[in-house]
Amino acid sequence: MKFLVMIALGVSLVFGVVDINNASKSELISLKGVGAVKADAIIKYRKAHCFKNIQDLTEVKGIGPKFITNNRENVRTGKCKKKH
Repeated sequence: MKFLVMIALGVSLVFGVVDINNASKSELISLKGVGAVKADAIIKYRKAHCFKNIQDLTEVKGIGPKFITNNRENVRTGKCKKKH
């Protein structure tokens, strides 16, 4: 059991938490279920709207509640850098 906990901790340290308001395309792709197309869609959405919370990701085409469930521990919403 300790071994599994150590592996999980190691993986989380390697990949870290992704800030969806500021992450690069490659950081977004590190999330479960995100490829190049979804990463581009996330970036396009945040340029127009920014994310206030993780649930806002469901506003992006192709992202639904299952994605939120699978990535909740790996995603956060940092300060938005959108220029008004």
